[in-house]
Amino acid sequence: MSSGSKSVTTLADLARLAGLSTSTVSRALAGNPVIKPATREKVEALAKAHGYRPNLVGRNLRTGRSHAVGVVLPLGHEVGQPVSDPFFITLLGHLADALTTRGYDLLLSRVIPRGENWLSDIAECGRVDGVIVIGQSDQMDVIEAVAQRYMPLVVWGAQFPGYAQTVVGTDNRLGGQLATRHLLDNGRRRLAFFGNPEYPELGERHRGFLDAHEAAGVSAPAHLLPVHLTPQTAYETIRAFLEVDDTIDGVVAATDIIAMATLRALNEHGLSVPSDVAVVGYDDLEIAIHASPPLTTIKQDIAGGAEAMVDILLARMEGQSKTSVILPPRLVIRNSAPLS
Repeated sequence: MSSGSKSVTTLADLARLAGLSTSTVSRALAGNPVIKPATREKVEALAKAHGYRPNLVGRNLRTGRSHAVGVVLPLGHEVGQPVSDPFFITLLGHLADALTTRGYDLLLSRVIPRGENWLSDIAECGRVDGVIVIGQSDQMDVIEAVAQRYMPLVVWGAQFPGYAQTVVGTDNRLGGQLATRHLLDNGRRRLAFFGNPEYPELGERHRGFLDAHEAAGVSAPAHLLPVHLTPQTAYETIRAFLEVDDTIDGVVAATDIIAMATLRALNEHGLSVPSDVAVVGYDDLEIAIHASPPLTTIKQDIAGGAEAMVDILLARMEGQSKTSVILPPRLVIRNSAPLS
């Protein structure tokens, strides 16, 4: 701040300098989506130029808000799944970027669900202004009960008709179809699906797997292996499966992590990818391109999904009604299942 600049120590000072109302300036600094981007950028630039720092404690007391968003990972099916899981880390990174850009802190909770109040306890604790839930796991009923009465709640997961929860996610059934159709179109006929269909998202991917067989006039195979999402457990389950039946020529893996475990298990069993078995994953995480061979996979727009969740949540925090957003999946072809 230059010596000739006016002192800006209060929100009212900044508002006068900007030629705006204090409420508009307050909303702009908080990243409120009702404020036009040009106005928000003007206010932020003036605040930076004049060294203005808001009194967060006073602001929170005055507005009754914490300016924090709870991000919750419910691990009902997979109690051993760590926060360091590459999918979680990728999505959390994009969420953190989107929230901090809009002036919000992220409060992370890894939850092993006990009873029916774990989500309502987080939503109503007074420490957060809204909640983002990452994955529905086996907690659909708990999430739905909170969604019916708590507006600032957004869920990353699968959308189903008749549910109140606002969801952002990929069209998982279409993604399963794309992965399976790619293998069938390239001559593979003895396919297996590796993943637990009890997860809502993975269940939709398995339905897409079956859809593609039906559409191609190919009898659906009996190979459904409900592997866990943790890498070592997935690998051990797949190795045991191959010891019993190694006649498959293609795998649709429900996640990239499962696909990576599949590549390892096939290699150690003496099967070559893709000449013996072609493998398609799901997510298109950063690790996919570094696999050996590089992994063909279904891309989820994780960055776009994070932005959509934050935008929807902030709008719902202001009382605006927002509907679910379902993102289109895309097949990314690499060497684990190339075009033949």
